[in-house]
Amino acid sequence: MKDLLVVGVGTMGRPYVDAAQRLGVRVRAVESEALLAAGPADPDVTYYPVPNGLDESWQQGVTRAITERTPDGVLAFAEAHVLAGALAQERLGLPGPSLHAAVISRNKALQRTGFGAYGVPQPGFLLAPDLGSAREWMAERLPVVVKPLTLGGSEGVELVTTPAEADEIVVRRGGEGKILVEEAVQGPEYSWEALVHEGEVLFRNVTEKETTAPPFFVELSHRIGHRFTDPALAAQVDALTSGVLRALNMRTGLVHLEFRVGVDGPVLMEVAVRTPGDFLAEAVGLTYGFDLHEAVVRLALGLPLGDRVPTEPVAYAATYFPTCAAGTITAVDGVQEIAAHPDVVRIRLRKGPGDVVGRLTSSSQRLGHVLVRAGSPEEREDALKFVADRLRIEVTP
Repeated sequence: MKDLLVVGVGTMGRPYVDAAQRLGVRVRAVESEALLAAGPADPDVTYYPVPNGLDESWQQGVTRAITERTPDGVLAFAEAHVLAGALAQERLGLPGPSLHAAVISRNKALQRTGFGAYGVPQPGFLLAPDLGSAREWMAERLPVVVKPLTLGGSEGVELVTTPAEADEIVVRRGGEGKILVEEAVQGPEYSWEALVHEGEVLFRNVTEKETTAPPFFVELSHRIGHRFTDPALAAQVDALTSGVLRALNMRTGLVHLEFRVGVDGPVLMEVAVRTPGDFLAEAVGLTYGFDLHEAVVRLALGLPLGDRVPTEPVAYAATYFPTCAAGTITAVDGVQEIAAHPDVVRIRLRKGPGDVVGRLTSSSQRLGHVLVRAGSPEEREDALKFVADRLRIEVTP
């Protein structure tokens, strides 16, 4: 029996465990103590608890697991798990993105400083020891975007448009240490999800994104299966993604790449070699009619994919994240009506009456999500409009 070590499971990583168990694979998992304490553990999974969410803590759990028994594959789920997973893959000679790709993906500054030599179009940028050191550079290039080096979920990403805003953010965030400041790229935002095996792209998808208005860029919806109708733009996107894979030295696994299309074409925002958030993996599977999680498990274990990799959508899925004004939620209406809609796969809200909602500055603050799947892009838009119209969240400021 093959043995798979999953680094981090949570909620969105559970389909990896399910897929491995369907394949008859023994599953072991490195998981945080907090999550294990919050819910019942799977009796068929051997767990290795770690005390917190730091990269180094995950490495502690992974090292314990691989020294106890050598796995046939290691699968790192989310951002904080990537380095620990890649170190184990490199040490044991197992399939994975490459240690180089894992290190680069965990640091936006390393992406900026290394990708230019591979012809990857990127914004103009400054890596500074602190925001105070970047004040003059910002003032000469407004608008700019301030980014932490390692955080995800849009946390800490902030647009600065005026000299007064630049002065204010230097005071407010000047103590954060190393920071990345970039020229703001104006244009629609997309992501690119791909399965890669030994450097070859087996599957690719483009997702169209919708985000909150500046100064923060919190994602509000993802529409899977986007097609660029302009052949020249499609070719530019292919060149961008190919350049990023070369720059990463990407070997095997799942890639999630975010880019904007500016006046001069597509420009890289950032890239990760792990499962995308926001239930995108599930939405991709619904769109293309295959189990993306099982495909990733197979790649991690060195198992063949056969004819399991599609090329065209069979449906059109999207994830939608409802919002409301800041304040105390007093009522939520329309949930049952939305759940009954034939194109709604799931509606799940994390907040309800009595909960206090603040200003939306990162994805971790969102109220919940809705997953839809329709037979065409037009029907998908109808379903998303139905959800937006019917879901009513009343708030007392």
